[in-house]
Amino acid sequence: MALIDLFTRKPATPAVPAEAPVPEAWPEIGETWKPEGLPVAERYYNQAHAVVLVASTGQDLFGTSYYLVACLGCHFLSTRTKYHSSYIRYTLSKAAKTANDHAGTCRALPRELPPRPDEDTARGLLRSWVTAMQRRDLDLDVDLAEFDSGRLELQRTIEWIRTELEVLAAERSDLLSARRDERTGTVLFRVLPLPPLTAPRTPRLHRSRPAPGTRGG
Repeated sequence: MALIDLFTRKPATPAVPAEAPVPEAWPEIGETWKPEGLPVAERYYNQAHAVVLVASTGQDLFGTSYYLVACLGCHFLSTRTKYHSSYIRYTLSKAAKTANDHAGTCRALPRELPPRPDEDTARGLLRSWVTAMQRRDLDLDVDLAEFDSGRLELQRTIEWIRTELEVLAAERSDLLSARRDERTGTVLFRVLPLPPLTAPRTPRLHRSRPAPGTRGG
């Protein structure tokens, strides 16, 4: 190596850290939208360019992620089976297929993205849904997937929902109960049935008796 190299060699320039990518703007509205508690994984466009969302709603006890499909053009929301007796636990690939199939047939015009409700409004929504469950006169354990159908409107994390349900159970023990599963450590909720209605008591009519020494008319 030549002696001059010792004086002319410069230290290696440190690599410039890559900047975080700028979120892609949605072409139909010109802005980004990633609602809290409802991470959008994919989106599709129907023939009128309305958006069909594939969004993550959480994980099951085994750590498997699941998704819902919702159209912002029409009111299509796929979270239950056609019998409404069980929930659809979409994998990402199945959710993507459902969204793509819907986008291919939907002709609804784009709608504005729903605004995120404030804390009091979101809490009121959640409590109204639980109250509606009780009015169906059901005594049932509540799967948190029960609220997936309202997640687009609620825009809150599953942890927020769980915490609010615990508060509700403490305040309204006649409406909701909460207990911790010893095996999994998760909190389980149960909607309590409405208390039985008691028929109003009809006052008994007493016939008046004539005073002693008198005759009744």
